[in-house]
Parts: sequence; structure tokens; C-alpha cells
Amino acid sequence: MSVTHAPTADVLRRQDPELAEILLGELDRQSTTLQLIAAENFTSPAVLAALGSPLANKYAEGYPGARHHGGCELVDVAESIAVERARTLFGAVHANVQPHSGSSAVLAAYAALLRPGDSVLALGLPYGGHLTHGSPANFSGRWFDFVGYGVDAESGLIDHDQVRTLARTHRPKAIVCGSIAYPRHIDYAFFREVADEVGAYLIADAAHPIGLVAGGAAPSPVPYADVVCATTHKVLRGPRGGMILCGSELAERVDRAVFPFTQGGAQMHTIAAKAVAFGEAATPAFAAYAHQVVANARALAAGLADEGLVVTTGGTDTHLLTADPGPLGVDGRAARGRLAAAGMVLDCCALPHAHARGLRLGTAAVTTQGMGEGEMGKIAALLAGVLRGEIDATTAREEVRELAGGFPPYPR
Repeated sequence: MSVTHAPTADVLRRQDPELAEILLGELDRQSTTLQLIAAENFTSPAVLAALGSPLANKYAEGYPGARHHGGCELVDVAESIAVERARTLFGAVHANVQPHSGSSAVLAAYAALLRPGDSVLALGLPYGGHLTHGSPANFSGRWFDFVGYGVDAESGLIDHDQVRTLARTHRPKAIVCGSIAYPRHIDYAFFREVADEVGAYLIADAAHPIGLVAGGAAPSPVPYADVVCATTHKVLRGPRGGMILCGSELAERVDRAVFPFTQGGAQMHTIAAKAVAFGEAATPAFAAYAHQVVANARALAAGLADEGLVVTTGGTDTHLLTADPGPLGVDGRAARGRLAAAGMVLDCCALPHAHARGLRLGTAAVTTQGMGEGEMGKIAALLAGVLRGEIDATTAREEVRELAGGFPPYPR
């Protein structure tokens, strides 16, 4: 454990050694394997400290100055700081930092703007859409009439002509732009134009790129979208949670959709940790980090392409990339298992216009550890060697352990 958290670890060892071993074992797993899941990152010790603070004890239903419980004087200040930092960081008029997750933020956005049965246009799940973008297994698909747009079969880029045609045909109440597996920047100005043409709200689900937006490494949806939903982890490097950004005209509707409509008491320790993360993201060091994340993703994409994998859209503008390992003789699901055994942790995903699974990788976590383009080349070569069967899992695992050991996420 880091020095900052050593006392906490000692207390847990004495009180509950069984759970202490699990927590310390997870720290060891994170420190000795490569975290290439696009949605994951390492928070700072300061964020972890806020998460483990006495604010975890406080019930605080409502908003600063209007709580349903007493004793909220200090947590009111903490939430106000988080809100102001978020507004400043993203240039937003209003911010709600209470959503427990990105999905909770999207649920609240729908609750603020839509009614059950309304039509919504969003990226289809086979092309990288999220569960909250119309999956029949999710509240979104059960409560609303979703129409899915897709990507061009040849380029892999969002089919703007199809978006406009579907919008004109279905006249949706809202259009959602955002993805969990789209490696290119989204043209928010285009989506704003289409939304205005058909009289729809524009909801930007920026869960993945919002950290890049904070660091100036990706375009911001804030000037274009009516509502921006996001997570506070991933590239932003904060605690697991969500937030919503919007203008003054929708602020009250958004706040009431979060509380009391979709959530109860705010998690004040998490909100304090969000405030810490927003403060960190406003620094020049974070801006440099965000740009390095993109540089690393591009280097990793190029390395995988050189090794024979087919990289979707031919590369990436962001922290994530998707690739087809089929040319190496393995599909995405099997590839994920082989790589996990070798200590490389990543996801598989649907490949647009293909009846196979591919790989989804991200560079946020390894960049937090201090790795650069040189290490991305090593990772690409090692990954391909494992999938081709040229490097066995045991040998690869040792190489991964050595590489990760040079960049500990929480130095002792």
C-alpha cells in the first residue's frame, strides 16, 4: 500500500484480515498486470483519501442549503466546491455532481427531458452504443422508443447521412451522441444542427471522453448539447460516479430528476473525491497527461496494426481503440481470455458490420503509471505474440510483471 493508506490497511488487517487480504491482493493484481480496460484508471492518493473519509458517515438528501437532514454544514461546502470546480473546468453554467454513476446521470437526463414512450435517436448497440442507449435489457429500452443509427461499413465512422435521415423520419424527442467503443471525436456541431432541425433535445453521453475534454485533448460537447452526462472516473481519474452539465434553463429540471426522482441521499465522500479530481484536472500536469493518453493510444493502435490486427477506423483520436484479432487466428472473446492469463486485462466488444467480437483497449491507466509510446510498442508486440502462440502465458506473465513493476501505480 502507499504510505498514505498504510494506517488504514493496518486497521483492516487487525479488524478483518480476510477482507484485508482481498484488498491488498487487488492492489497487487493492479500493480503487476497491465490495466488496458478503456473505462478504468488509477485515482490519486488524495482521491482515495476523500473516499475513505468521515464524509462517508453523513446522510445528505437534497442540495446545499436545502437538506432533509441536520448537520450538513460542512458537506454543503464540499458539494458547493465540487459544483463550482466542475462548472469552471468544463465551462458549464450548471453542474450536478450527485449521480452515483454514468448510467444514473443518463437516467436523470431522460427523466428531465422525456416521458415514457418518447422516441429517441442514439448510436445502436452493435456500433458502440451504451446499454442506456436503448438496450431492451435496460430501463432505456423498456421505457422509450429508441431508433439506432450506425457507422459506415467501410470507414467505421458515424454515418451522418443516416443520422439526418432517421431524425427527419422519426422526429425524435431527443438525440443522444456518445459511445463506449467509438475511437474518433464526435462532431457535436453536426448533431446540434440535426437536433435543431427536427426540434429535438441533444444529450451528449461523454462518459468516455470527458477527461480528455478536461485536459484540452478532445472537443467539448458543452457548447452544443442541452445536457451532458459523464462519469468522473475513466480518463478524468476521479472516483467512480457521474455528473450532469447543462444550461440555466434546464438546471432545475435536471436537479429534480436526480433528487428526488431517481436518487436518495448523496454520497458525500464520493462528492468530496469528485471535487479533488476536478481540482487535479484543472492543472497543467493533467493537460499534459490527457495529451499523452491520446499519444499512447495512437502508438498502441499503430503497433497493433503493424502486428497484423485490424484497427477499427484505422486508428484513434481518443484514449480507446478497437481491433479485430481475427487475422491472428483468434476471435475477441478467446483473445481476451488468453491475454488475461498473460496479465493483460482488457475487454472484448462488438465489431461493426461483422459477426465477430473484437478487442477494446484503453491507455488511461498505463499513462497514469507513467508509460509512454515506447511502452505501447512493447505491449503491442507482447499482445500479438501471445495471440499468435509465439509466447506462452507463463513467459508473457513474467514480461508483463517486469514491465508493470517499473511503473507502480502507488509507489511504496
